[in-house]
Amino acid sequence: MENQKTSIIAEQGKQEIFIVREFNATPELVFRAHTQPELLVQWMGVENHSMKIPIFENKSLGAWRFIHSDENGNSFGFCGVIHELEFAKRIIRTFEFEGLPEKGHVSLEFLDFEALPDDRTQLTTQIIFKSIEDRNGMVASGMEHGVVDSYNKLDTLLSKTNSL
Repeated sequence: MENQKTSIIAEQGKQEIFIVREFNATPELVFRAHTQPELLVQWMGVENHSMKIPIFENKSLGAWRFIHSDENGNSFGFCGVIHELEFAKRIIRTFEFEGLPEKGHVSLEFLDFEALPDDRTQLTTQIIFKSIEDRNGMVASGMEHGVVDSYNKLDTLLSKTNSL
């Protein structure tokens, strides 16, 4: 799967997905957009959805919870634990969609922020799933649409400022 700017790599038979995107902003700015709640709510999630952040312990071993709502009032919750934050370098966290009937479908995410020439950043996210079935379920859920929409909104936010 590939959008103009976003590559989503999901090799058959593997329990992982890689998402690669370049941004016209420094790693510091891209990292802040991922770790400051007032910025996250401006870009994370698909178009025509709002987001609330009832829990965001922005530190290693902190918990997080995001609630996305559509224009009809339907809400979708996501939660996890932040395992590691290294400023402008890396985030390691878990991710779980709260809407599944069975608990325990947790994935592990590694977000790596790489400095590129001309104050650009390559963000590479590796997501490891409990099973191939969980990975395939995520791909089938339309996650590509959500990722691309979110990163397009992040591009817009980053272009509006040089110092988030």
